[in-house]
Amino acid sequence: MLTVIHQLFDTTALQGLNDWLDAANWADGRVTAGEVAAAVKRNEQVAEQSAGLAEQRQLVLGLLARHAVFQAATLPLRMNPPLFAQYRDGMSYGEHTDNALMMNGTLRADLAYTIFLSDPNSYDGGELMISSDHTPVTVKLAAGGLVAYSAATLHRVNPVTRGLRRVAVGWLQSHVRDPAQRTLLFDMARAIARMRELEPGGEAVRLLEKSRQNLLRMWA
Repeated sequence: MLTVIHQLFDTTALQGLNDWLDAANWADGRVTAGEVAAAVKRNEQVAEQSAGLAEQRQLVLGLLARHAVFQAATLPLRMNPPLFAQYRDGMSYGEHTDNALMMNGTLRADLAYTIFLSDPNSYDGGELMISSDHTPVTVKLAAGGLVAYSAATLHRVNPVTRGLRRVAVGWLQSHVRDPAQRTLLFDMARAIARMRELEPGGEAVRLLEKSRQNLLRMWA
């Protein structure tokens, strides 16, 4: 299941983040890739010693923590500090699967997310291609948009042929490991939200929420 959020950032926050990225120190992105992925990774990442990195990471994590759809779809238990990456003309990230264990083995990467930080009209190429049931899904969102997807998939970033593509990327371990179970819980959460609009405080809402919470109690 792919989860798309079309506007995670507001215009002011997005501009502030991009201004900071303009002044940040950049390093070879292969430093954080696994052995196999490093062979196909050609991008740049904000260096760990860059001033203000911790604050910008907290900005992203705070937005994700407050976004109801992201929380309901992913059910995050723990998340790694996001990385900020950029792709210049000619850079790409070949097909790969993310490492299963991150943060010195303390995080099982169930889901990955990409937040697009550049206007899609300002660069050519750079599409995120995600294999889904052997059929690639192409994702290129407006600046401020997010896509979350299974970290177990094969995926790649097509070569950038013009301009500059900037993104924030991260991984999370979900309270619910099984993707089908997460999808069911997300569908129930969406149904409950809709029913609350139609019949606030109704018995059907209470019973469905009871079922959702008890499934979460069973699966988490």
